[in-house]
Amino acid sequence: MRDDPQSGPSSPTGLPFLQTAGGTTAAAATAECGLAHLNCTHGQSASPVEIADRPNIEGAVPITLRINGKDHQLRVDPRTTLLDCIRETIALTGTKKGCDHGQCGACTVHVNDRRVNSCLSLALMHDGEEITTIEGLGTPDALHPLQAAFVACDGYQCGYCTSGQIMSGVALLNEPCGPDDAAVKELMSGNICRCGAYANIVAAIQQVRKNT
Repeated sequence: MRDDPQSGPSSPTGLPFLQTAGGTTAAAATAECGLAHLNCTHGQSASPVEIADRPNIEGAVPITLRINGKDHQLRVDPRTTLLDCIRETIALTGTKKGCDHGQCGACTVHVNDRRVNSCLSLALMHDGEEITTIEGLGTPDALHPLQAAFVACDGYQCGYCTSGQIMSGVALLNEPCGPDDAAVKELMSGNICRCGAYANIVAAIQQVRKNT
């Protein structure tokens, strides 16, 4: 949001993306998967046994990542980012890879209840720490209040940034933040929405803040 907190960064990619993805139906399905955390096959975490059976990587180090309340005993290349470990090894694909440079916020997760750009953090730095991804916030039958607010306020379009926006928004609820929209925009400025749905995102966050 730093480019323009009110209108968002100028980008013509929103509509063509929806068109090439199959229209608004595909976009809604993408958003629904991010919001409701459907238990898709690709989103299920591999068991420790499955991971242990994989070929050893030269120079790999053993770590335990506690993600969404479940321990994953892994051997990882020391250069592996937390983002790549979550997506490629644990197979939790709700956390998105956007810019891969810590500029867009699509990869935001919580580490010990604080938001982190997982693309800028090495997995081995978080051995034993509590990590929460978008899949750990709620279920289709029991959405987190901010997930429900995103649906009610139409806080997404293509849905790609939605998981990172929600993770940052949930963290914001527990951070010092002024009551007005400008304060929310400032604390959400690390999350970019290429579709420009900023007004609805802010509205969703403010709705939850007013009800808590």
